[in-house]
Amino acid sequence: MEGEGSETRRRRSEVAVIEEWNGTASSFLTKTATITVAGDSVRKSGRSFSHILRRVLDAFVPEGFPSSVTCDYVPFQVWDSLQGLSTYMRTMLSTQALLSAIGVGDKSATVIGATFNWFVRDLTGMLGGVLFTFYQGANLDSNAKMWRLVADLMNDLGMLMDLVSPLFPSAFLFIVCLGSISRAFTGVASGATRAALTQHFALQNNAADISAKEGSQETVATMMGMALGMLLARITMGQAVAIWFCFLSLTIFHMYANYKAVRCLSLCTLNFERSSILLSHYMETGEVLSPKQVSVMEHVLPLWMTSWRENRVEYLHQRVRLGVRISSLNSEEVVDLSSLVRSHYNKGKYVLLAGKHTISVIMHRDSTAADVLQAFMHALVLTKLDDKDRFMHLESRSWMAKNYEDFVLKLQSLGWRTERLLSPAVAWKANWFISSSDEKVD
Repeated sequence: MEGEGSETRRRRSEVAVIEEWNGTASSFLTKTATITVAGDSVRKSGRSFSHILRRVLDAFVPEGFPSSVTCDYVPFQVWDSLQGLSTYMRTMLSTQALLSAIGVGDKSATVIGATFNWFVRDLTGMLGGVLFTFYQGANLDSNAKMWRLVADLMNDLGMLMDLVSPLFPSAFLFIVCLGSISRAFTGVASGATRAALTQHFALQNNAADISAKEGSQETVATMMGMALGMLLARITMGQAVAIWFCFLSLTIFHMYANYKAVRCLSLCTLNFERSSILLSHYMETGEVLSPKQVSVMEHVLPLWMTSWRENRVEYLHQRVRLGVRISSLNSEEVVDLSSLVRSHYNKGKYVLLAGKHTISVIMHRDSTAADVLQAFMHALVLTKLDDKDRFMHLESRSWMAKNYEDFVLKLQSLGWRTERLLSPAVAWKANWFISSSDEKVD
């Protein structure tokens, strides 16, 4: 009995501390409460403010943040939110000008006239979006960075048209229709590139969560932009110089923020330009660049906009034509193609046809996504060797046999996704086989 009593006293003298932590990721947990048990007494101390702050944060960041997203997610979202804020502020100025031009506040304006103008404006925008999707829809995924910037530039042009429209009453409908078409391009390109970027950010198959949380972030930016825009519109009302100064200043900041946001991205998918940069560097040094290194070297603007300055990288992909239609070849090219099929590419899934300035890639009917990537890389190798002699096919095939597998493994080790090449779908393919001359050909 005496031993049991001493044991009881010893247990009562001990103090147990139990901590409560909140969070879905082990790298981002927050201690919300501490419970101290001394004998029969229990003392609780909590951090309710931290818990509330965490719950509020959960409405704006993906579950498991930051381990559930890529490292470029935060800087991109910061710059993206800033450009969104400037967009909504300018929207108030352009909308005010547009409504004034349509006739809001003018006693002589008719409801049917304003309705007709608004209808034609929306209709042209819808048609413009369909046409843009038809011509460029397949190219948006492979050049997400460039089209992200182009989309915002078109949005700026659309708002500029709205702001200009009151200055030219006789051409009002034409100007606002141009602005509507520009914004339609923006809607298609921005939506498509956003989907590609969301997939890039998602490390734990949480693309839907990232998209939902981005909607919350955009809502906050929208409300702030609308409030500031209404204040700005109120202050500058009737002052043309102040309106234009504010609009142009916000536009410059908008494009700068977009450029910084796109530059933050380190995409790990392989498109034409990134493949060209990687292969060219590998053939020269035997080393593979990381996604972050390549992101600094690739263009985020169309090449024609940067042709005035010297490029730091040799862009081999500009000479490669992927998925060429064989019926578009001339007689001389068809003869060369048949010779290559008999010699170098009899059992392959693609044929490379070297021209004066281009390398044409003809894909086999049974080719897969991996074959398309290999064919494009092989074409880059042939372009890098830069010789029109027939032995160059042997040399390029020898290089591919010795180095391609090692090249792909190194790409994968640095996080590059090598399951497919991001490019417009290869719609034209071919089939080839060798038959004896005495066989009957249908």
